[in-house]
Amino acid sequence: MWYQIFAYFKFFFKSTNQHGVHSPFVYDLITKCFYDKKKFHAYPIIDQYRKDLLQNHSIIEVKDFGAGSRVFSSNKRKVSAIAKNAGITRKRAHLLYRLTHYLKLKKSLEIGTSLGLASNALHNNTNELITIEGCPETAKVAQNQFDKYEMEETKLIIGEFETELSKLTNTSYDLVYFDGNHQKEATLSYFETLLKTVHNDTVFIFDDIHWSKDMTEAWEIIKNRPEVTVTIDTFFWGFVFFRKEQVKEHFIVRL
Repeated sequence: MWYQIFAYFKFFFKSTNQHGVHSPFVYDLITKCFYDKKKFHAYPIIDQYRKDLLQNHSIIEVKDFGAGSRVFSSNKRKVSAIAKNAGITRKRAHLLYRLTHYLKLKKSLEIGTSLGLASNALHNNTNELITIEGCPETAKVAQNQFDKYEMEETKLIIGEFETELSKLTNTSYDLVYFDGNHQKEATLSYFETLLKTVHNDTVFIFDDIHWSKDMTEAWEIIKNRPEVTVTIDTFFWGFVFFRKEQVKEHFIVRL
């Protein structure tokens, strides 16, 4: 926790808004997507999906494969508590939805389904989504939600990430959302595995890049990879682009 507080102060004093960005591509992304204030028609659906989970007080047994939880002391947890404390925030869910439209996503991959809050935001009729979850009971709740919200374009795979990712590298993705294991070695391993799936306009989003010192180290290693041209650090998320026409630049932006 203290590491995150220190990291946030460091981020805050280094960060800027769109006025400190001189890349036309990044400037447009920030002004037309990140800071877009329009009320999209899907926002009420995304909010209702969350509300359903917050009203679900059933208890499930969660299998943690990654760094574990800083909130829960037991693996037996209420669905409502997971949605409240461990799920993607409403603000970031709305941003994910805007990204699907702005970047015109056709095929996406999510590592770490949890209850499907981010999956629901990434879901739309033009974006085919594959999402992987390691915990069977959590995945069952998510699948029930997917069925209820008629998310036919979303395919949920239950299994360990290392095993399942190796089966999913024979195609390319427009977006990959990494939210399944907040550990340095695992994050770097997933990155390496999925590098072969990128095309020029692919974006990788890494969740909780300042979760720990190790995660920040993983983020720095990823930033400096030769395949990476542009990164945007928004503190909670790190965006990675592979656009060959871009000069290599790293941005720190407040959302």
